[in-house]
Amino acid sequence: MSARRFFRSPWRTAGYILLVIVTLLWLVPFGQAILTSLRSYDDIMIRGFFSLPKTISFNSYREAWIRGGLSRYLPNSFIITIPSLVLTLFFSSLSAYALARFRFPGNRALYFLYVGGTMLPFQVLMLPVFRLTNALGLYDTYWGLIAFHTAFQLGFCTFLLRNYMRTVPGEILEAARIDGCSEFRIWWQIMMPLTLPALAALATLEFTWIFNDYLWAIILLRSDHLKPVTAGLATLQGQYVMDWTVIVAGALMATVPTVIVFLFLQRYFIEGLTLGATK
Repeated sequence: MSARRFFRSPWRTAGYILLVIVTLLWLVPFGQAILTSLRSYDDIMIRGFFSLPKTISFNSYREAWIRGGLSRYLPNSFIITIPSLVLTLFFSSLSAYALARFRFPGNRALYFLYVGGTMLPFQVLMLPVFRLTNALGLYDTYWGLIAFHTAFQLGFCTFLLRNYMRTVPGEILEAARIDGCSEFRIWWQIMMPLTLPALAALATLEFTWIFNDYLWAIILLRSDHLKPVTAGLATLQGQYVMDWTVIVAGALMATVPTVIVFLFLQRYFIEGLTLGATK
C-alpha cells in the first residue's frame, strides 16, 4: 500500500495512530518496571520513582534470586504447573472424546454440567475447597493444589476439546473400528494426533493461567518452602519498608517462563482464543 493511498483513508490512519498510542501507553508500566529493577533502593528514595536511574545495576535480580527465594519458588511453580497441565489435558481429552463421539443417556446434561461449572464464581468455592482438602489431608501439599487446578480447569478444556473433536470426520473412526481398534487406541492413536492444534492451544492457555495463579496458592498452601513464585513474591513485602527494586526484579523474573511459552506457541495461543467457535 502506497503512502498516498494510506493517507487517503482518514479513518484507517486514525485507527493506526490510536493503536500506536495505546501500545505505547501499555508499554509505559513495563518500561518503568525495568528501570525500577535496574536502580538501587537509595536512588529511588532520593530521586523518586519517575526519574531516570543515576547508575544501572543488576544487584536487584541477584537479591531477588538469592535473598528473595526465587531459586526455590520458581521450581515450585513448575512442580505445580506441569502435573496440573498434564492431568487436565489427559482427563479433559478423555471426557471430550466420550461426549463428542458417543450417544448415551445424559450426554447433553453432562456436557451442560461441564459448561455450568466454568461459570461458577471461584469465590464461592474458597471455603468448600479449603475444607475438602483439609479433610482429605491434602492441605499444605503440592497434590492439593494440583488436584484443584486439574478439577477447576477440566470443564473449560472439555468444552473446547469436545467442540473440536466433533469436527473430526466419523468415517475415520469407523474405519478404525472395522479394523479392530479398541476405543482407547482410537482415542490415543487417531483422535489425539488430529486434535493436536487444539491441545497445543489449550496447553498454552492453561500453562499461563496455572503458573500465574496467586489466590489458590495462598489459600491451599501455608508452608513457605511449598509456595509458587506468585505467592512467594508476596513475602518480599515488608511491614514498614519495601525494597521495590527487589520486588519488581522478582516479578519480572517470574514472567519469563510464561513469555517463553507464549513466544514459542503464540500461533496456537491466538487460535485458542476462538477455539471451538466455528466448525
